[in-house]
Amino acid sequence: MSFFSTKRILVTGGAGFLGSFVVEKLQARGCKDIFVPRSKEYNLVEMEAVKRVYRDAKPDLVIHLAARVGGIGANQANPGKFFYDNLMMGVQLMEEGRRAGLEKFVALGTICAYPKFTPVPFKEEDLWNGYPEETNAPYGLAKKMLLVQGQAYRQQYGFNAIYLLPVNLYGPRDNFDLESSHVIPALIRKCVEAMPQPRTSLTISQPKPEPKPEPKPQPQPQTQTLSSITVWGDGSATREFLYVEDAAEAVLLAAERYNKDEPVNLGSSFEISIRELLEMIVKLTGFKGKIVWDRTKPNGQPRRKLDVSRAEREFGFRASVPFEEGLKKTIDWYISTQSSKPTNSTLSTK
Repeated sequence: MSFFSTKRILVTGGAGFLGSFVVEKLQARGCKDIFVPRSKEYNLVEMEAVKRVYRDAKPDLVIHLAARVGGIGANQANPGKFFYDNLMMGVQLMEEGRRAGLEKFVALGTICAYPKFTPVPFKEEDLWNGYPEETNAPYGLAKKMLLVQGQAYRQQYGFNAIYLLPVNLYGPRDNFDLESSHVIPALIRKCVEAMPQPRTSLTISQPKPEPKPEPKPQPQPQTQTLSSITVWGDGSATREFLYVEDAAEAVLLAAERYNKDEPVNLGSSFEISIRELLEMIVKLTGFKGKIVWDRTKPNGQPRRKLDVSRAEREFGFRASVPFEEGLKKTIDWYISTQSSKPTNSTLSTK
């Protein structure tokens, strides 16, 4: 029998980007008792909602994925909200889990918790050697408190909490809202929307005249294209990305096999500059326009690349999806969701 088949599992954020893949993989492993709280019913920032979700779910295991997240712009616009919401969700969920006698708490941190100038590749022991990059420090520090809390609770109460540090995730079902998305979905959307697209057309059906005239050629759909896209920074910053299905697999391997208080990096070991990333997206989408680098906007942390040896050593995780393959799957998914939306309207004047 699977480790998960007899467990009652609470997955916060289980309807979200990463969470939806975690839930699918739990189901594939035979788990039949998965509770996914929706934010409309359970506002996990509030303690009463946290208490209620534990009463309703009665979990053996909590996988805490819910978070208030966004790109650089969203972090700059909402530093207080990102700090408070993420801190309160995590602290209260772990405290109530301890009170409820929870078997295990899996907490997802963030690479934003690392110091701004961490030596590359980032090693878990460097986590406290400086202040995080300023544009997302409130979010990073709020998530980092889950590590402190988990270690303190293990020391005092024997509570089994583990802490995972994923790099930037990408893949199908990501958030493509330009106001709050991370870099990959934002660049994909900009490139796709700048490609020639049929304009919304309006077709008017007229009564047939007598005698019937020669048929007139139908007008072809007009196209519109943007000549340029604007990208924040200068493209020099580097990032490491992890395909979402790989990340979901890592979370479940850790939930099953890892029971220590040391944080664990989750990544792919593939580092790429934002400029190179954009060149790859341009190639895969077929965008032909001009790229404008807005150097008045921040680059964010200069470099991000993780040492992922602890994850492989402790619970056997190694990323399996090559970056360009994952990027193509993400682009194909986004284009398919756009093409499924209606683009034409018909008006009858009979």
